This record gives sequence, C-alpha cells and structure tokens, in this order.
Amino acid sequence: MINVRVFRAPDDPESCMRFYTGHLKLLEIYYGISQVTSGNADWMQHENTIVIIVEDETRTKTYGGARVQLADGLLPLPIETAIGKYDPKIYSYIKKGSAEICGMWNSKEVAGMGIGSQVLARVGVVLAAQLPIDTFHVLCAPITTRIGKRVGFAIDESLGNKGTFFYPKDDFLATAMVINDCYSLEYADPKEKLLITDLRENLVQTKLEVGPKGSYEVNYSLRIPSHAHSTPVTGNQGL
Repeated sequence: MINVRVFRAPDDPESCMRFYTGHLKLLEIYYGISQVTSGNADWMQHENTIVIIVEDETRTKTYGGARVQLADGLLPLPIETAIGKYDPKIYSYIKKGSAEICGMWNSKEVAGMGIGSQVLARVGVVLAAQLPIDTFHVLCAPITTRIGKRVGFAIDESLGNKGTFFYPKDDFLATAMVINDCYSLEYADPKEKLLITDLRENLVQTKLEVGPKGSYEVNYSLRIPSHAHSTPVTGNQGL
C-alpha cells in the first residue's frame, strides 16, 4: 500500500527532510544536477508551501513527492528564480493569486508505476482547486510536458522562446506551462478530468491506480490543513 498525503511544510519537518534528501539525491545521481531552484531548502519554513508526499504505510520510507507553492511576496516561486535572467517579465507576471507545482520526483523503487507521471501531477491539480489562485504554473522537462497537457496545463507561449528555456543546464530544455482556470480544466484530457474530479470530491479515499507496471492501491489524504497561526485561506472548495 502506498500513502499520498499533503501537509503545510512547517508542520512536518521530518517528512520535509526526507522529501528534500530524496529529491536532491535523485537530481545529483541520475541527472548530474546539483543547482536547481526547486532543490532550495527555504520552502521548509514556508507556511504557503504545501507538500505532497508519497510514502509507505509506516511514514518512514519516502518514494517521491511534489510541492505546491503559493506566491505571497515572501518566498519567490522556483519558476521566477529559474527563468528570471532569461525573461524578466516573469517577475511582474507572477503575482498574488499564482501558485506553482514544483520539485516533483519519484525514487527508482517506484519508477514505472506512474507515481511521478500520473499521481503527483493529478494531485497537484486537485490541490489547486482548494487554493485562492487564478493561475497555476509548472516548469516541465520535455518528457513531462505531455503529462502537464493531460492534466490541463497549456504551454505558456508568452514566456521565453514560445514557452521554452534552457534550464537548469544549457543542454536541458524546460517548458513553462500554465492553467488559467484551475476549476474548469478546459484543456485537460476528458478521462483525466474525471479522475481529478473524483479526487476533488473525495479528498480522503483508497483507490486502485493503474500504471505502466500494473495496478497498486493508494491511500489518499488530500485535504490541505488550514494555517496553524493565522486565518485559514479558502478557495473554490474550501479547506
């Protein structure tokens, strides 16, 4: 059984550290990348960063994860830091009401199951409907652009060279993508939209997922906790 749950970063430092070390290890070992903006650790203290973590039932082994970070003027979104030097208009473009899904990764143990390619992207879009946002951003590698399209993202041709940049290295192409209506998801694949809707309507459930390597059960717990020390932020579907 695999657990997928969400929490605000400062609420669970131990899980944040497991997420961080797993992501960093993957980037360094398999891609030779050590400096990537979503690999920065500042998000761990950031109340407006929601962590999606994929782990075993004991919550001690982490198989992957992603983060949804809200633009709040306190911590820049990774996309701002990543592409600002190539296209400075990103700074005025990202404003309150924007969020980004970033830092998506899965361990080699679950490679081929669809955790990174299906589950995390889908969950990110599920969370977006709980947040007070108008635009949802993502910076995709070439292999993940089609995944972004499936869950409703469109290439943001207003940035860079029709949406593309060389990042994080000169031989890596990144594509900026955006959802301008997180609720209606007009560009999402119809089958994918049904799966997203089911998760949005049933934030806590156990579900059989089918990936390239067969089927597996997932325990989902996707309700974003309200702020511990301030007024809860409410979005389309509340928290």
